[in-house]
Amino acid sequence: MKMFDVYPRYDIDPVRGLGSWIWDQEGQKYLDFYGGHAVISIGHSHPHYIDRVQYQLRQLGFYSNSVQMPIQDELSQKLGEMSGYTDYELFLCNSGAEAIENALKVASFHTKRSKTIVFENAFHGRTSLAVTATDTTKLIAPINQNDRFIRVKLNDLEAVAQCLDASVAAVLIEGIQGVGGIQVPDDAFLKELKLLCKQNGSLLIVDEIQSGYGRTGKFFAHQYAQVEPDLITIAKGMGNGFPIGGVLIHPDIKAWSGMLGTTFGGNHLACAAGLAVLEVIESEELINHVNFMGDLLWKALGSLENLVQIRGRGLMIGLDLTGDSKPFRHSLLEEQHVFVGSAAQSNTVRLLPPLGVSQEELVVFLEAFKKVGYA
Repeated sequence: MKMFDVYPRYDIDPVRGLGSWIWDQEGQKYLDFYGGHAVISIGHSHPHYIDRVQYQLRQLGFYSNSVQMPIQDELSQKLGEMSGYTDYELFLCNSGAEAIENALKVASFHTKRSKTIVFENAFHGRTSLAVTATDTTKLIAPINQNDRFIRVKLNDLEAVAQCLDASVAAVLIEGIQGVGGIQVPDDAFLKELKLLCKQNGSLLIVDEIQSGYGRTGKFFAHQYAQVEPDLITIAKGMGNGFPIGGVLIHPDIKAWSGMLGTTFGGNHLACAAGLAVLEVIESEELINHVNFMGDLLWKALGSLENLVQIRGRGLMIGLDLTGDSKPFRHSLLEEQHVFVGSAAQSNTVRLLPPLGVSQEELVVFLEAFKKVGYA
């Protein structure tokens, strides 16, 4: 048997990682400014993360949600304290797509409605509802096609207002669009969006799967707009590589037995990984660090030539090049040994380094960037 060939892969075999760096099987060192789709939040092989997960594995790696799990309560309490959402409740699952599926289901249960407003260039995952909410037609199989999603332009409040009616359960929006090219919702737009949802009896769901966990310089990107969503989805940097996702749920939304469920979600190992990430973010003051390093990186990038536009916040940055980014990204990887990411737009590069990236590593990245044509 061989693997089902659905991934375009670089001819690189990483075998070891530490902080912002990975090494391949031949010993070549790479600077990781992409973190495997923004997953590596606290750095590769962080010692506290390793200790936390190893300790839990020695005690008990897994049991299902049919028993008491104090470690889930520990995680939810810590997450509430650090995010500022102490009065919300947490449902744990395994991935971002699952978080979206469950958030949409909760919104539909709560409102007894069936439609959702989503946005152009959005990416919410590849499972049944999540992929239909995603603005990439080729990913939507015939079995996923339905008329329950209404797509409008980002930051177009009038378009949202025209679509909101008694059939709309929720408006689903990313804190910052990731795959869509680091497109940032206006703060004023998010505030008005929350008001429109409330007036219509619809819920506001903010997808913080890529933009959350300190990446933008606040715990969640939507906190720049000072709005409180009804549901917040999380994953990626939540586990620093261990599969975990979740939904933060407003206290006005009431749970009932059997409403949601999962076999693996919130297992002991996943919670240990999730706690380790929060503990490192707190102890190393990584959100303050993101603000400091983000400012440095933004200023340095602003002095480079031939960049059409820089977008984002903190250490979630999109760069528009003058031409196709693919040859540039390949040169950066093959010649300078630096990982960066692509986006839906062919000329866009995504930068998503670990939150603890150092000034010295910024210098290495910028020098590499210049060497491949953007001095």
